[in-house]
Amino acid sequence: EKEKYNEALSLEETLQKEVRKIDDKHVMVEIQILESKIYYSLENVAKARASLTAARANANAIYCPPLMQAELDQMSGILNAEDKDYKTAYSYFYEAYEAYNSLNDPRSLNSLKYMILCKIMTNQTDDVNALLGGKQGLKHPGRDIDAMRAVSVAHTKRSLTCLLYTSPSPRDRQKSRMPSSA
Repeated sequence: EKEKYNEALSLEETLQKEVRKIDDKHVMVEIQILESKIYYSLENVAKARASLTAARANANAIYCPPLMQAELDQMSGILNAEDKDYKTAYSYFYEAYEAYNSLNDPRSLNSLKYMILCKIMTNQTDDVNALLGGKQGLKHPGRDIDAMRAVSVAHTKRSLTCLLYTSPSPRDRQKSRMPSSA
């Protein structure tokens, strides 16, 4: 799989050279966001950050459509979370969520999950409950949000065992793993 990322990087580099010749900043920003994602997937955070910085610099010179801005914000949040700056990461995820949500883009759910994880990492579980009970949580009911709620509860109780009994796996649909005393 790593080879495919390296192949993608070499293709991206060639594409970037061609786009520079025609001076299309909009396409250049898209390429640099993609480059940042590839480097992040290769666990090269320094290059991922450099690519994202270049993308932001180019985005400042043009009109940046909401979807592109959301992608920039999402990647910024990911890189800030990687640096354990969860408060800043939360802000970026919030902006990404708002943009994706306004466009009815399904990626808004990923932004919401990142927001919840940032709140958990900063020990703000009351804010997690507010998020889950607010418009964001109500708009995205389902297994993903239930899992985030379970992680928050496990963090609050400082107990991983409560994650074992939150919901059965697909193979256990017929038989619950819930202890009889619960």
